[in-house]
Amino acid sequence: MATTKGSSGVVKLAVTGGSAAAMGEVRSYTLTQTADTIEDTTMGDSARTYQASLTTGTLSVEVYWDDADAVQLVMDAAAGVIFEVYPTGTGTGEKYYTGSGTVTSNEITAAFDGMVEGSFEVQISGAVTEATA
Repeated sequence: MATTKGSSGVVKLAVTGGSAAAMGEVRSYTLTQTADTIEDTTMGDSARTYQASLTTGTLSVEVYWDDADAVQLVMDAAAGVIFEVYPTGTGTGEKYYTGSGTVTSNEITAAFDGMVEGSFEVQISGAVTEATA
């Protein structure tokens, strides 16, 4: 199995209805997908059993804040957005994940001895789709 450097990743975002563009100054991201389960164990079973149910997810992005980056500037709390996450870059044949959601958090932090940083979180609405560039 091949490994890939994290520095190859690209996160693209836009307000709903717009065209996704690369967010600048990305330091890290996390795309989380989870599924609920429903227990369907019955009398006589020797172990608990479950059925898959609804899925959900979040996208978190950590950046160095850039007030000239149009993509960072649309990440207002409650904004509807679309996203594309390219773990290994945007080249031909690269896998990526796409979806939409609502910005639930926009945080800008700074310290006297550090960089101004931004942190954004998106609650995914609907399914995340895997595609190939």
